Parts: sequence; C-alpha cells; structure tokens
Amino acid sequence: MKKPSPYLTFAGTIPFIACAVLITIGIDAIQALGATEHILAVYGLVIATFMAGAQWGNHLSLADDNAWAVKLPILSNIVALALWLGFLILSIAGFIWLLIISFIALLIIDYGLNKARVIDDKYFTVRKYVTLIVVVSLIVAAVQL
Repeated sequence: MKKPSPYLTFAGTIPFIACAVLITIGIDAIQALGATEHILAVYGLVIATFMAGAQWGNHLSLADDNAWAVKLPILSNIVALALWLGFLILSIAGFIWLLIISFIALLIIDYGLNKARVIDDKYFTVRKYVTLIVVVSLIVAAVQL
C-alpha cells in the first residue's frame, strides 16, 4: 500500500483554497466557525508550525557533523516563533503576509534539505506543488483584506 502522505498533503490545501474563494466572493464568516479570515489565519498558523516541527524532527536523525544538524533546529524554531508572535501582534492581513513569507522560507529550507539528501525528491516535489497552491491562495486572500 502506498503511503497516504502525498494525498493528505494535497488535501491540506483545501481549507486554504476554500477560504480564498470565500473571501473573494464576499463570505465574511462561516456559521459555527467564525470569520473567514480568522479561520484562514489559524489554519495557516497550525500548518506552518506543523511544517516547521517536521523540519525540526528531521534534524534528530542527522549525524552531529552534518551542517543541517545545527541549522535545522534553529531555523525551524525561528519560523515557528515568528509565526506565533506574528499571530499575536499583527493584523490578520499582516499575518497572512507573514504566512506567505514563512511558507516560502520553509520551502527554501526544504530545498536545501533535498540538495543535502535529507529529504527525498518525491517529498520535495509534493512540497513544491503544495506550497505553490498555498501561497497563491494566501495571496488571493491577502490582497482582498
């Protein structure tokens, strides 16, 4: 049986796409869930910090002399803490832009991990497509807030 991770990763883009569409057509809130922009911001925070945590977890299996064994936990913690502080301090629109920057930064880190053979080509290919979908969805939402 194939691993479900690529399918789950692509499925994870659905809330980003849905929120971008809802914001575009002027639906400001979803009953029982709240403001559409807040739903997008919280979901983006969860997913981006999850991705940073996955990167942090990658460093655990690296040899001590691997450059990424030092860089990875530091970079992933910087991203996670910046997102948390940004969520607390910024406006929703400002935070959505921070999410865009963060998802791009996480992809750049994954690019380095792929080149260093810490993550494989299949995973990185999925990450590229999913990041594109997420970033475009966030930009569509951000320009309307």
